[in-house]
Amino acid sequence: MLKEAAIVKLIFGLKVQHLRQEADLSYQQLSDRTGLAISYLHSIEKGKKYPKSDKIITLAAALETDYDYLVSLEPSKKLRPIVELLRSDFLKIFPLETFGISTTKLIELLLQAPEKVNAFISTVIKITRNFNMQGEDFYKAALRSYQDLHDNYFPEIEQATQDFRRQYQLADDRKLDIPTLEQLLLEVYDVKVDRVYLASHPTLKHLRSVFLPKQGILYLGPDLNFAQERFLLAKEIGFQNLNETERPLETRMLEIESFEKLLSNFRASYFSVALLLPEPVIVGYLQEMTRWQRWRGEEVLRWLAESELTSEMLLQRMANILPHHFGVKQLFFLRFFTDHGMQKYIVTKEMHLSQLHDPHANQLDEHYCRRWISIRLIRRLKAQQGLEATTAEPIVGAQISRYWDTPNAYFCLAMAKPTRENADNSSSVTIGLLLNDQLRDTFPFLADPALVTKDVHTTCERCAILDCGARAAPPVFLQRQRRRQSSRKALADMQKTP
Repeated sequence: MLKEAAIVKLIFGLKVQHLRQEADLSYQQLSDRTGLAISYLHSIEKGKKYPKSDKIITLAAALETDYDYLVSLEPSKKLRPIVELLRSDFLKIFPLETFGISTTKLIELLLQAPEKVNAFISTVIKITRNFNMQGEDFYKAALRSYQDLHDNYFPEIEQATQDFRRQYQLADDRKLDIPTLEQLLLEVYDVKVDRVYLASHPTLKHLRSVFLPKQGILYLGPDLNFAQERFLLAKEIGFQNLNETERPLETRMLEIESFEKLLSNFRASYFSVALLLPEPVIVGYLQEMTRWQRWRGEEVLRWLAESELTSEMLLQRMANILPHHFGVKQLFFLRFFTDHGMQKYIVTKEMHLSQLHDPHANQLDEHYCRRWISIRLIRRLKAQQGLEATTAEPIVGAQISRYWDTPNAYFCLAMAKPTRENADNSSSVTIGLLLNDQLRDTFPFLADPALVTKDVHTTCERCAILDCGARAAPPVFLQRQRRRQSSRKALADMQKTP
């Protein structure tokens, strides 16, 4: 992530490099004119050094420019798109180093680019502003790309959890209960747990947890279920074990201030679920699934009860293990939320491996396809709640989703439950696996004729399925497209008229 001081150095270096190249001066010639070492000039142009005033005066004279121009942050017209990119939120917040990208090399490539590339950069910046994309949008997108880059499997964290269990003689098949986790936090990391403070403060009790390093206290919020409390205790062990110093202190994060904090939160969460559901155990579950001849949703609920996790943790753990151990790398994960009225469904978490799969979040104000298992399951949950007492127990469902007008189909496994904060609200989590020959060979139950198959689309506004029966809005986007096509055809016919 670029700091302001680094941006100032880079802008200065860009100006020096551009002026030297415009004057057709080699490094040796500029060195002869200024008395500055070639290595020092290299460091200036790469944004590593910022010279003192006397040297800037010397450079300005040698490059036949003004001192004020060199030290100002205003660039020439040719450099303006690159400098705007440097000063934009994108490079200030995007964690280039996390992806192994050198800022210096990126700038060098941009300097060699033609004007069309500079125009493209300007366009990206304008899109960012017009769509009001904030730092959080970039951070979340960067994290999703980071997960994709690693196939959502992190061997060093898996190893850390195995080492932790081994060190404290915790067998893989041993479930870690709350007293054990609390005792480990206290004895290993000198962290105490407080379950009173947040509950007694109305403005804080919505938080699930807060950690205060100076006091060495982990404060837990009220109304946590057993699985949530286990997760938060194990997550704090993760923060401590992985030595995550640049970390958020509250769950859920009130503000995503930096990518480093978001990544730290992800790593500790990964550690938590890997500690609670060790790699050999979840691999065993999935190997069992490879022997099913028919879909057995009741077994998934059994795994959920046996592992004492939330439905989201279980499906996220599957998304860790499937790519690495089973070669299933074309997958997505989605979490939906809706309130008691069920008029709007919101994607609150999203991950795609290998490509941007369908379904995916649509930031426009449109209605997600009601044929998705993610939404159908929420509606089934609400129907059940209308017939019986409200339950916090999740329900499970699966379907083959064929995406309209594409060659793609997915096996989608979803789980839905009421939310912790308000039982009238609901959420669902879904893992989708791209159907191909390898997947069918891996999971024979995909040939089960009882497994529901549905044609689906992204949003109602873009859907051409005429006999939908679940449409929540007319296909206005599609209708607009068809009107334009008709207009273009009519114009083409006009041109053919003699």
